[in-house]
Amino acid sequence: MDSIDGLSPTVRDSKDVPGSGLTIAADRTGGLVVLTVRGSIDILTVPQLADAVREAMSGVPAALIIDITAVDFLSSAGMAALVTAHENIAPTSRFGVVADGPATARPMRLVGLDETITIYSTVDEAAVEFAEERDDPYSA
Repeated sequence: MDSIDGLSPTVRDSKDVPGSGLTIAADRTGGLVVLTVRGSIDILTVPQLADAVREAMSGVPAALIIDITAVDFLSSAGMAALVTAHENIAPTSRFGVVADGPATARPMRLVGLDETITIYSTVDEAAVEFAEERDDPYSA
């Protein structure tokens, strides 16, 4: 076991790990911001997602939707990041996650996140619900 004593933790950038890339595109329409996420949300890519959420919220939109339908892996760290985003956003803006499929919606429902975060099947479904809660729709 002496060989373990000489080990030090290694911090890796997601770019260094094959298949763990993450891309995030932001779309602003009126008071609605949609972050479309593709790739893997894991311990290496959560900081990138958190930065995108902070940037999206800097303009204090009426609602933020995170679309993770194109995410192929959602780790517990990724789910925790979504909960943190919800908690930080909820006092000032509406928040929802678009997740459909076994890689995203299923794990979120299995751990009960659908009781904390509203999960939608499509961006349109979320946008319509958010617009109905306001007098003016988000889309022109």
